[in-house]
Amino acid sequence: MPLTESQITELSQALMNAQETATPITNVVDQYPDITIADAYAVHKKTFDTRISNGDTVIGRKIGLSSKAAQEMFNADSPAYGNLFASMIVLEGEPISMSDLCRPMLEGETAFVLKNDLKGPGATPASVMASIAGVMPAFEIADTRGTEKPKAAQDLIADSCGAGKVMLGGQLTPIDGIDFRHIGVVLEKDGEVLTTAATAAVLGNPINSVVNLVNKLAEFDIGLSAGEFVIPGTAHMVVSPEAGSCYRATFDRVGYVSARFVD
Repeated sequence: MPLTESQITELSQALMNAQETATPITNVVDQYPDITIADAYAVHKKTFDTRISNGDTVIGRKIGLSSKAAQEMFNADSPAYGNLFASMIVLEGEPISMSDLCRPMLEGETAFVLKNDLKGPGATPASVMASIAGVMPAFEIADTRGTEKPKAAQDLIADSCGAGKVMLGGQLTPIDGIDFRHIGVVLEKDGEVLTTAATAAVLGNPINSVVNLVNKLAEFDIGLSAGEFVIPGTAHMVVSPEAGSCYRATFDRVGYVSARFVD
């Protein structure tokens, strides 16, 4: 049985309270074992509407479950999306407080900045690339508000796909001549290499991730606007950041972004 409107509202509010207070709640799928993907997106949409009515502003979108391995782990057959708000932006150089987060995970990503509006259905790699002004190095500090790790796609989707904080690096690079299947990524902690990867790990090409996002948003009659950015998912092993440490993600031909975590 689908969740009632009252249950959707209560769950959305509980997740927003958990984010605001950095106090986790019981996982969504443990509270509602029969919750569907449609129910989870209804909770997601309620959170979106509440944030907008409270005066927050959408500045971008994020994509989760952007690798086949992640989709298999959560028994999903497609990526999921989340909204990024102005209140989530952290400027490079500002410390990130661990006490503001429940279960933070650090992900280096290529942020695609749009130069014109873009809406599906029918988006293709060609139409997406023609709509991109440039690419920036970015850190997503994903966060989930459950007491345990997400157990199913519904946990992630209802929780705004783990949208927490995002930091953009200082360089905007035109995409002409860049093959986004072959961008090397190096993630360092306090000057030591933690992991390396190539962006082909993101659905073969992170542009494909953006295509999926645009066409998924069309199901809700939502489009992307010029000036918004999209973070398509990370290619590297996700890292749990530690207070007192500095992290740097360097992207071949795209630049780098660095972040410092404190208690």
